[in-house]
Amino acid sequence: MKKHKYFELSEFIRSDTAKKKGIDNTPSFEVVEHLEGMVEEILDPLRAAYGMPIHVSSGYRCPALNKAVGGVPTSVHQKGDAADLQVSGSFSKFRDFTVAWLRKTGTRFDQLLIESNKKTGAKWLHIGRFNNAGQQRGLIMVKEVDK
Repeated sequence: MKKHKYFELSEFIRSDTAKKKGIDNTPSFEVVEHLEGMVEEILDPLRAAYGMPIHVSSGYRCPALNKAVGGVPTSVHQKGDAADLQVSGSFSKFRDFTVAWLRKTGTRFDQLLIESNKKTGAKWLHIGRFNNAGQQRGLIMVKEVDK
């Protein structure tokens, strides 16, 4: 992966679940290209505008890892076209900033899911650059999970 201002490849492939289960989550060259596009087009500009660190809690997931974490079989995480993001500080501030930034800048993306886990209370933003059909629909939705 090229050198980027705010993000490194290791952030997108790191997984405690992969370590525990002995899953090799090494991306292909094509996946790395997708991750680079995600960083260049969305994440680095978002981080620069936000002005505070953004943590990638889930990036690339090989099919075995995607299954192990309960991801849907069609997840674009498997292509390197999605990232789950969290911040240390106010999640609602980050959420509101990101929605406004996407609208203001006209940054192209497929979907922004504002997600939360009902059991743990964890909150994150899932941003998908493209869907499986190669579309960038610009959808913004709220989703709760039970995992």
